[in-house]
Amino acid sequence: MLDYYFRLGLRSLRRNPMLTALMVMAIGFGVAASMTTYSVFRAVSGNPIPDKSARLFTPQIDGWGPQQNLQNNEPGEALGYIDAMALMTAHKARRQTVLYKVQLSVIPGGNRDLPLNANGYAVTSDFFTMFEVPFRYGGGWSTRDDDARASGIVISDVLNQKLFGGADSVGRTLDLGGHDYQIVGVTSHWNPRPRFYDLFSTNGFGKEPDIYMVFNRAMDLEMRPGGRNSCRGSLSYTTWQEYLQSNCVWITPWVELDSPAEVAGYRRFLTNYAAEQQHAGRFNWAPNVRLRDVMQWMDYEQVVPPESRISLAVALGFFLICLVNTIGLLLAKFMRRAGEIGVRRALGATRGEIYTQYLIEAGTVGLAGGLLGLLFTAIGVAGVGVLFRPEIAKLAKLDPSLVALTFAVAIVATVLAAFYPAWRAARVQPAWQLKSS
Repeated sequence: MLDYYFRLGLRSLRRNPMLTALMVMAIGFGVAASMTTYSVFRAVSGNPIPDKSARLFTPQIDGWGPQQNLQNNEPGEALGYIDAMALMTAHKARRQTVLYKVQLSVIPGGNRDLPLNANGYAVTSDFFTMFEVPFRYGGGWSTRDDDARASGIVISDVLNQKLFGGADSVGRTLDLGGHDYQIVGVTSHWNPRPRFYDLFSTNGFGKEPDIYMVFNRAMDLEMRPGGRNSCRGSLSYTTWQEYLQSNCVWITPWVELDSPAEVAGYRRFLTNYAAEQQHAGRFNWAPNVRLRDVMQWMDYEQVVPPESRISLAVALGFFLICLVNTIGLLLAKFMRRAGEIGVRRALGATRGEIYTQYLIEAGTVGLAGGLLGLLFTAIGVAGVGVLFRPEIAKLAKLDPSLVALTFAVAIVATVLAAFYPAWRAARVQPAWQLKSS
């Protein structure tokens, strides 16, 4: 019977081509607008490390005081050197890392080419394990290398392709900013979107980092941050050591905590540390700390661009209007066949069968609308750069999951829109229709 109803639906659609075209276009445009904006929203709001996002936390400690803090008395979004090193020395988490952005020039071997700009991070050894960085060759360095302030470096596969043609470069020497570094690992493509671990220096949507170097080595070389640096009060420092002792924040800390008990314990540690600094006279305000996991941190940093939320809301509103129009068109279409319905009911068809027939017909309209919507979605995804920044627009992709969702939304929405018209059709009184005919 379902096959029979499907063929009836196709015959009915061919009988009224203009009405059918209007319904298909309404569904197609509405679905396309929604799926295009959803593709962007999905890309910028997704969980960048789903299997660990609830176990990775970034601590904040108020080093400025209520008069200098951010809105709602929020502490700085990063830490200064003193507090960052205090957390690392205390080692209250199973894994922990600190990081900040660096920019260096790469001198190709033999001076055959001009220097290349390399952007990356100074990190500690736990960085690679905590954030599940994949490697093509080699791996990260050890904690002993952190303590030894070693000159090991990890480079990206992209940089490895530029310098060594993609060959295994582990063990080779690289000149960065006039200093030699030994390559210990080459990452596979790894650039989580958003780049959750550094929302202080970036907007979360940049090119893949080229290098990762030992944090303590960067300190020895007095390497200034290549990203954001936020300070409060008097900026009287002139030397590197004065800068390290200042209240400038530029280092992002991360810790891995495996249970609610560990989270509570680490939060107590932060509060006690801030209280100790107050007692020592370094802070003259009450302890003010935060401990946010990945998704909380992304929400606090407002990673999702406001324009993506607004455009998605507008597109959904447009789709709703399209569905309302579709309800009206389906109602007109179904009720024009009241005589046919009356005859079928008089011959023994139940209301449930009438429901089934017209909902299947609506599903056929939804399928056609999904095909049209898929075409418009592909065009929309290719042109989202008109509304969004290039680094965000290129994240929108027409992948298999979006294709499936486009069809599912088109069919389900159309069937739902057909419930009222189908209900009206099923309630047609056979006697009235037969008498009038």
